[in-house]
Amino acid sequence: MPRRVIKTASAPQPIGPYSQAIETDGFLFVSGQGSIDPKSGQLIGTDIETQTRQTLDNVKSIVETSGLSLREVVRAVVYLKDMSDFKKMNEVYQTFFPEAPPARTTIQAALPLPSMRIEIEVIAHRA
Repeated sequence: MPRRVIKTASAPQPIGPYSQAIETDGFLFVSGQGSIDPKSGQLIGTDIETQTRQTLDNVKSIVETSGLSLREVVRAVVYLKDMSDFKKMNEVYQTFFPEAPPARTTIQAALPLPSMRIEIEVIAHRA
């Protein structure tokens, strides 16, 4: 399968030289997404629950644009500004992956915007 760039207006547009996602050899690699509203380009929410929900909505839009669903996500990396948000983030996260959630790593990291609390990247697989 040739390399395919995935692009949708239903998720934030890249702010640098990268694609929203790339699909190749049955794998979909989704770039890190934050809680940016795709229409306004503005950060949504100040609390981790709202930001997690918007972030995962953005991830979902990109995955679905490729013709896959969140059920095909096999790996996720969650970047948290503050690990004290871990429990509340998990409460929202599990609503997006209620059954057989993907393998995941969660780490504390500096994020691109001062008030951004979360960024998530995923890998999905087309069987």
